Formats: sequence, structure tokens, C-alpha cells
Amino acid sequence: MARVVELDSGSGVSDVRLSLDSIRESLIRQEDTIVFSLIERAKFPLNSSAFEESRCLDSGISSSLTEFLVREIEILQAKVGKYDNPEENPFFLENIPHSVFPTHKYPPVLHPKALSVNINKRIWDVYFKEMLPLFVKPGDDGNYPSTAASDLACLQAISRRIHYGKFVAEVKFRDAPQDYEPAIRAKDTEALMKLLTFEKVEEMVKKRVQKKAETFGQEVKCGVSGDDEKNYKVDPLIVSRIYGEWLIPLTKVVEVEYLLRRLD
Repeated sequence: MARVVELDSGSGVSDVRLSLDSIRESLIRQEDTIVFSLIERAKFPLNSSAFEESRCLDSGISSSLTEFLVREIEILQAKVGKYDNPEENPFFLENIPHSVFPTHKYPPVLHPKALSVNINKRIWDVYFKEMLPLFVKPGDDGNYPSTAASDLACLQAISRRIHYGKFVAEVKFRDAPQDYEPAIRAKDTEALMKLLTFEKVEEMVKKRVQKKAETFGQEVKCGVSGDDEKNYKVDPLIVSRIYGEWLIPLTKVVEVEYLLRRLD
């Protein structure tokens, strides 16, 4: 989690000084996790039967294997306190129980309304319908449980990165409340999006994840010259595209949704 320093304050939101450098470092580390998870998922073909709805044999409930796995894993993770961390956002919030163990008391960095910002349903749809077909091969090898576990890793890594926009938005708001407050009060989402957009930074992120995909995912062949064509487990340009078309824009959607609630 972003390093913070708690300060005395009488405001509605605890005056906690977020470290922008720490947030940036976390986002860079999350890139590693996302790239590795995409590489791991690419070991399997599409295996669409794993995430298409079917009927459970024991209960008769309609669900895909992947949805069933994600729901059950989230319940278990909640019981050990995973979702007490404001960085974590479950896909199936209605199923989440309280932790059965004492959990760490995270400092109240974000506005309380941050809990209502969760776009995981949208992330789920985008991942399976648009992202996944780009970086895995078509086909079906029947290895559905491992495929679903790999999809879970991708979904959680992507969701964590996108919802980290809440922390980014909080830092930007605290740095320049005079710039953001008029747009927030006017519910001007277009103006907020412009304030949050830094094209040079976005291009740098896209280039960095492309380079990471080249480095982490290169097929290593011994005894061949460096002039031979390089092969990658996941096309680095596709990783850059995933960031450019979905991860970065959806992060800004979260930032806007958070800021619209920031003055409540």
C-alpha cells in the first residue's frame, strides 16, 4: 500500500499525507505482476467453456466454472481479511463475509465514499470479451480449472491496478483542490477527465510495459545468434495496447468516479 504519514486534522477525512512517489512505485511494481499474469495465462488456449455459463451439477445453479471459482476464492480471501485492505476490490461484493481473524487497521487515507467505487463488473466483461482473445490462442484443451485459476490471477491484478486510481485521484485532489472542486461541484466529468489526463506519462507507461513484456516474455534459445528473430510468449505490442485501450482509461474512470464523491 502507498506509504502514508498521519497528521492531526479536524476535517471529515483524516489528514493523511500520501506519497506520490510511493504510489508511482506501486503502480510500476503492479506492471510486473500484470505482465507475468498475462504470460502465465497465455500458456493455455482461450478455453471459453471455462468462462461460459453452465449449470452446476450439485446445485443446479447457473454459473461458469470461472465465476464459481472466483466467488469461492473471494469468500475465503475475505475471511482472512483481504478486502479490509482499501486497495482490494472484490468482483462479487454481495458474497463477501467479514474476516474471522483480527486484521490490520489501515489508515483512513481515502474518502469513505471510496467503498462505493467498484467497476469490476465492467472489468470482467472487458477482460473476457476484448482483452483475452488478443493474447491467447483460440482453441480448447480441456484444462479448465488451471485456466480459471490463471484468469483469476489476471483479473485481480488488473482490478487492483485500475482501482488504484482512487489513491491517484486523492493525491491529485489534495495537491490542487482549487482546480478540482469546481468541476466536482458541477459534476463535470469531461473537465475532470482533462485534469487527470497526462498524455506524456501515459505514453511512457505504455512503452515501459511493452519493454517489460519483451524482457519477461522472450523465448530463450541457447546456441543461437542474437540476429535471429525473437519470439515472445505474449506479443509486447498487445500488452502496450491493453494498457492504452483499457487499463489506463479505466483507471481514469475510477479516478473520476472517486472525485465525484470526494466532497460528499
